[in-house]
Amino acid sequence: MTRQAKFFASCMLAIAALCSTAAWADTTVSGVKYDAEQTIGGQKLQLNGAGTRYKAVFKVYTAGLYIGKKAGTTEEVLAAPGNKRMLVTMLRDIDASELGKLFSRGVEDNMDKKEFSKIVPAILRMSQMFSDYKNLKTGDVFTIDWLPGTGTVISIKGKPYGEPFKEPEFFNALARIWLGQNPADWKLKDALLGKAP
Repeated sequence: MTRQAKFFASCMLAIAALCSTAAWADTTVSGVKYDAEQTIGGQKLQLNGAGTRYKAVFKVYTAGLYIGKKAGTTEEVLAAPGNKRMLVTMLRDIDASELGKLFSRGVEDNMDKKEFSKIVPAILRMSQMFSDYKNLKTGDVFTIDWLPGTGTVISIKGKPYGEPFKEPEFFNALARIWLGQNPADWKLKDALLGKAP
């Protein structure tokens, strides 16, 4: 290999390393830091994207999506094998039962009636969970984890709330709140799918 070829090869390796570092960099959204990687259930996941949920002009929460391998479409996210996580950080105080109702509506808006009917018991249990919690404060964090063989685990401020939701469709139903055909926030959907604004 000539000196020029060696120099070119080393430059290409350096560029590749920089690109790789950028892709795996921590991300800060509305003042909330999302780590480039998280280990969930013993599996290392990477941040697929993160963004802010707005209602009118007000920031409500930030959300970050963690999966095993980068995905650019809703279908890829839903079909991705292994563990997954949606991490939400509140940017304002909110009535938790109201948030539960909004999530239930978001699920219903993104599923056909037949599919939705299969998970109605899980939706009712989730709504009750948020009602029991009463309030979410600015800075509070909750996670929605899909763990194959266990189910969907919802944790509030780091503590799992109740038993896992065993219905296999439930995590994807919740994911469609943000990634479905009628998402809660279109800009947030693009951000979670790693699309630049």
